[in-house]
Amino acid sequence: MKITDVKTFVVGNPPPHFGGRYFIFLKLTTDTGIEGVGEVYGATFSPHVIATMIEDVCQRQIIGKDPFKIETMWRRVYGSGYNLRPDISLISILSGIEMACWDIIGKELNKPVYELLGGQVHDKLRSYTYLYPDETEDPAEFYADPERSAERAAEYVSQGFSALKFDPAGPYTIYDPHQPRLADIERSVEFVRLIREAVGAGADLLFGTHGQFTTSGAIRLAKQLEPYDPLWFEEPVPPENPREMAQVARQTSIPIATGERLTTKYEFARVLENQAASILQMALGRVGGILEAKKIAGMAETYYAQIAPHLYCGPIEGAANIQISACSPNFLILEGIQQWGNFHADILKKPIVWENGYVIPPSEPGLGVELNETVALAHPYDESHLHLEMSEEII
Repeated sequence: MKITDVKTFVVGNPPPHFGGRYFIFLKLTTDTGIEGVGEVYGATFSPHVIATMIEDVCQRQIIGKDPFKIETMWRRVYGSGYNLRPDISLISILSGIEMACWDIIGKELNKPVYELLGGQVHDKLRSYTYLYPDETEDPAEFYADPERSAERAAEYVSQGFSALKFDPAGPYTIYDPHQPRLADIERSVEFVRLIREAVGAGADLLFGTHGQFTTSGAIRLAKQLEPYDPLWFEEPVPPENPREMAQVARQTSIPIATGERLTTKYEFARVLENQAASILQMALGRVGGILEAKKIAGMAETYYAQIAPHLYCGPIEGAANIQISACSPNFLILEGIQQWGNFHADILKKPIVWENGYVIPPSEPGLGVELNETVALAHPYDESHLHLEMSEEII
């Protein structure tokens, strides 16, 4: 079997854009007619530039090759152009390509990917969602309103969710890390207090930040949040220096979670070696692919760390997250975009199954999902914004 073709899709995510402004999908086709899909978490360049980069990598390294040769393919791309280091854009592209190869392998063998990586461990996967406004609300007003967030949290718990994420600590900027203002700390505490009162012990609270604080500032904030017992404090300092993050971990009882901006086993190894976090949030469309995530999960087991795959992307990356979660003994919880409905369901031929707070891993071969190309082509992304953009103001 050989890969003979690649096709890319840059898909605009319609309002309210939950999961990002756009999704970057790719499809590989083999000489036997089997197709595999993948998704690239591309945040550093225009998605159309990323699509061209996918095509370039495939023409150089993938077309004409055997999709079963995952390790060889991975090293070939990782080392191309005298690289051999975690390059976030190249590894994101590699992630989507590798994901599509696993989809092909699973279809050829008529097995879900999780059965090829040790077998299914979990028959259902606990999931969480961000607190999102409903369709009638102004997002800016919603995200600034702790009382409305508490009401929304109770609504999600009534739907079956047992964990909720929110990030009220203020803007994140290109100049981070910064020291939180007292107003930022007080606002964060108010959000956590009201949400905890609204849900009681019925849901874990996942306190999100975006690496915006200095080490001392993150410790100050964590001390104020501890009485409400969050399940985690996410990326309290920038991800580039795990030794500093480890200082935060040593100074708080709240577990530290990190990983959405990290790539490859090499970066996650430094997190584990420094004991900077006990919850690893690899994003399968960025980390280096499914096998790389399995290696990271294995390393994490030796430190008694758990995995909680990150999703701020489309449902193809979500499907890969499901596969690695289903076969990893140290799986903790899975991020989703609410109940995986709306456009996240429309873009698939068959939606991901969510039941009473849990995702049910698919039994279909490969990734277990199929891209609806008609829907994808009907929603091209033609704007110039990046997937995420940081503030350029100094806090």
